[in-house]
Amino acid sequence: MPIIISDIKCPVGTNHEEIVSTALKSLGISPSEVLTAGIYKISLDARKREDIRLVCSVLIGLCNPARELKLASKRNCRVFVEEEPAVRKSTEKRPGKTVIAGFGPAGMFCALLLAENGYKPVVLERGGDVDSRVEAVNRLFCAGVLDEKSNVQFGEGGAGTFSDGKLTTRIGDPLCRYVLKNFRDFGAPEEILFRAKPHIGTDRLREVVKNIRKKIISLGGEVRFSEPLVDMNIAGGTVKSIVTPDGEIPAASVVLAIGHSARDTFGTLLDRGISMEPKPFSIGARVEHLQKDVDISLYGAPAGELGLPPGEYQLSHRLSDGRGVYTFCMCPGGEVVCGSSEAGGVVTNGMSRYLRDGENANAAVAVSVGPDDFPPGVLGGMELARSVERAAYKLTGDYRAPAMSVGDFLDGNNSPYSVRPTYLPGTVNADLNALFPGFISEALKIGIRKFSRQMTCFGDPGAVLTAPETRTSSPVRIMRNESGSAPTASNLYPCGEGAGYAGGIMSAAVDGLRTAMKIMGAYAPEEE
Repeated sequence: MPIIISDIKCPVGTNHEEIVSTALKSLGISPSEVLTAGIYKISLDARKREDIRLVCSVLIGLCNPARELKLASKRNCRVFVEEEPAVRKSTEKRPGKTVIAGFGPAGMFCALLLAENGYKPVVLERGGDVDSRVEAVNRLFCAGVLDEKSNVQFGEGGAGTFSDGKLTTRIGDPLCRYVLKNFRDFGAPEEILFRAKPHIGTDRLREVVKNIRKKIISLGGEVRFSEPLVDMNIAGGTVKSIVTPDGEIPAASVVLAIGHSARDTFGTLLDRGISMEPKPFSIGARVEHLQKDVDISLYGAPAGELGLPPGEYQLSHRLSDGRGVYTFCMCPGGEVVCGSSEAGGVVTNGMSRYLRDGENANAAVAVSVGPDDFPPGVLGGMELARSVERAAYKLTGDYRAPAMSVGDFLDGNNSPYSVRPTYLPGTVNADLNALFPGFISEALKIGIRKFSRQMTCFGDPGAVLTAPETRTSSPVRIMRNESGSAPTASNLYPCGEGAGYAGGIMSAAVDGLRTAMKIMGAYAPEEE
């Protein structure tokens, strides 16, 4: 049984063979004992600028299993167990189709696992395929023309397709590596398996999601673009069929992998008596710094001079009233883009490509908001976000975003920009204090001042704030029980970020896998 040797520290620039050799020497293992050896994980320890190092884990398999077990008991060693989805298929027959609403990470991995096991899912995606979606998004970025059906939020791959393709997660689920291996097999770079903070980049992720779609179809599944879930027919505690613009589909089960921006669907679910509750999320703005200034804040010098990757950060601060301010979705060498999906509302998002070679870095600086801050009702959080988005549109008159220098936002000192805004389709200088509710503005100011004491780039008064960032996570949770289904509809499976059970590509993909496993345990595939 292979073992993982952890905490192997090496100078920056050490190649993989030297890292493996260092790991073997640390335990007195002779190369002649080794069957397989490779890098399991690499991270960067930049806490001491004068001694930036790689911290590595190495996966090895030995000729002698008894020797492996003995070594596994040593400090910094553990047995490696590869976990794959536990597929246990019921023999119970159920009429109708397995329908998945949404083709983001949750819906995609749910559909892939089901298709691999004979279930022939029908995937409904309100947006377009990647290629037509790119065309629609470019029209928004370049001409300010929004397609409400296909945009940064909706379409093949979900919101993550127009992002950094970050694959970091805090969930610690053993299926995370299975997800990474699938991404690799469908075209992502091999390094996502061992980088501590892996990313694919929006440019490469587009090809990956297309390849996954082609695999699902080759296994008998369907992926229908520009065909949203419009309604459901529920009777006797089950979904009998779902309704799309093209007609009705009898349903064996329905997976709600709808994403955090499917606001019309949230309203439909509420009307159909599906149990939901308001959920905390966050609202804020995108902050842009020069990437070299981020690097200097972290490393003491530009990354290129040190042979290091573009610097990235994650900062947080808790206010005296318990409210959190934090950075989110940091995009090294990236750009800020329009994430609007509703007419008359402005939304910002961050995006970067695989090389992360842009001049600027950006991140959301977000303030936590909860039900006490919302208008009344289950959809109160959604309405709060919508009100901020519409206020931003009113400030600019179109899908350009209101922007302000950090110095002007904090102190009203009319600080000129030291960073050129990257937001497409463009920015308009505006007072962000007039955009946000007062408690959000004040919390952002406290957070930015706090972060400026941790990273010098945050003290740059000419850094740019572009607003608003309102789609940090879902504003609702669609309730589900231990079987994974909704309490009021036994074959309806809320899943992923939009349902309130994930927070990014990896956790959404894992939730999609686990939802597929629940479905397989409930009824047999069509072909059996």
